[in-house]
Amino acid sequence: MTAESPPVVLVFGGADPTGGAGIVADCLTLASFGCHPTSVVTAVTAQDTTGIKQFACVDTALVIAQARAVLEDMPVAAFKTGMLGNRAIVGAVAAIVHEYPNIPLVVDPVQISGAGDVLTEESLDDALRTLLLPRATLVTPNSLEARKLAPGADTLDACAHALMEIGCDYVLVTGTHERTEHVLNRLYGHSRLLESFQTERLPREFHGSGCTLASACAAALAHGLDARAAVAEALRYTCNTLKASHRLGMGQHVPNRPYWSGGTFVRRKKNPKTADES
Repeated sequence: MTAESPPVVLVFGGADPTGGAGIVADCLTLASFGCHPTSVVTAVTAQDTTGIKQFACVDTALVIAQARAVLEDMPVAAFKTGMLGNRAIVGAVAAIVHEYPNIPLVVDPVQISGAGDVLTEESLDDALRTLLLPRATLVTPNSLEARKLAPGADTLDACAHALMEIGCDYVLVTGTHERTEHVLNRLYGHSRLLESFQTERLPREFHGSGCTLASACAAALAHGLDARAAVAEALRYTCNTLKASHRLGMGQHVPNRPYWSGGTFVRRKKNPKTADES
């Protein structure tokens, strides 16, 4: 990789035809951070902004082949996982990332969509706990996911500590599902609470906010930021994408990942004289 080349980030996730979540959301976020996104499709979904209609997981051999194609060709600077679909895919992804222990791994342990639809063929809690989370640099569960991944814990603090005990370096527990006036996001690492980030609670629901946050964390890590700085930057970015979101369909709002560009497109009008001359 030359000094001018952007950091390459490899994401594993599902294909969402709306572009609101999944691989497209990841790639838009990574590009917004100045990264080069590469992707391994783990599942193909039929969904819109109101929910999932159906999905099919990709054959495990093809998941592995996609990842190998990228990893044997490009210097990947970070991994990010989203929808994995079934235990076999979790195992395949875990085997791949374990071969690259020095590459940061961000795990978004998504099993249910923002609209409440199931995104897996079977519960993945055990597979995530035993195969993937011990390798994670950062895991980004919302409060509901944190409680599922650490069922023996009686508080969110205890959930985070349980996840660190199985091997996660850092745990970011997001508070969007808690009944609080503001959203409180807590970052844990080194067996303690490192920092709490309070953000405004917005009066709407979003399609792909978790994908955006986890991908932003991966992008910041790929640029060389430490975990605390990466999370702070990712939360700032994600909050801005939500504030600038659009209701593109009939359901949830879609985060505006390139909000910083103003969303403007300048049309170049042809010079009639030039057109005639050509």
